[in-house]
Amino acid sequence: MTRRGRFITLEGGEGGGKSTQLRRLARALRERGLDVVETREPGGAPGAEAIRPLLTQGDTARWDVLSETLLLAAARRNHLVETIRPALDAGRWVVSDRFIDSTRAYQGAARGLDTAIISTLEAWVLDGLMPDLTIILDIDPAIGLDRAGRRIETSAPASPGAGEDRFERMGLAFHQCLRAAFLDIAATEPGRCAVVDAGGTADMVEARIGDLVTARLLPAADRG
Repeated sequence: MTRRGRFITLEGGEGGGKSTQLRRLARALRERGLDVVETREPGGAPGAEAIRPLLTQGDTARWDVLSETLLLAAARRNHLVETIRPALDAGRWVVSDRFIDSTRAYQGAARGLDTAIISTLEAWVLDGLMPDLTIILDIDPAIGLDRAGRRIETSAPASPGAGEDRFERMGLAFHQCLRAAFLDIAATEPGRCAVVDAGGTADMVEARIGDLVTARLLPAADRG
């Protein structure tokens, strides 16, 4: 019988380096002989990728918060059914840039959607599936937004992710609320979540994440 894979999510505000650290973590896990799927939200499956531009591009007010959350729920369901669950069932490890905690922080805490609505959607969409480990990359929002802004400025118009700055443009107060929300989530669910300081160099952050994943998820015999 195939042993179920493990599911790791990277969370946090803008500019925390989630995409970079996801690639580095996936590489490190592969070096240990693990089969790893790298994915993201919104996205990670064909239907979800079609929804992604609707959420990440355009005017900040193009959706009211409920409409935005329903789009995210549809994308997440497609992601789970088409990518995450099949990979885990096959014994693969899945590392995702964002998952349910982003909805809790962005649409719940920062945009004010009733938590009961979010909880109901979670129950419908997730079928009980939650990450084995959620790594929250924590950074001062002003620093994170500056990083994100410089990344956007240097992106070629035709490059992947170009124009995906809708949430970055929602203002510093919004992003300060996000940071507080992610830290609250970590404090509420310490068994699943861990906060990692995203300051410093990418190598420093990678080392912090590597130590955390080794301690939380890798059997002692595999730690080498």
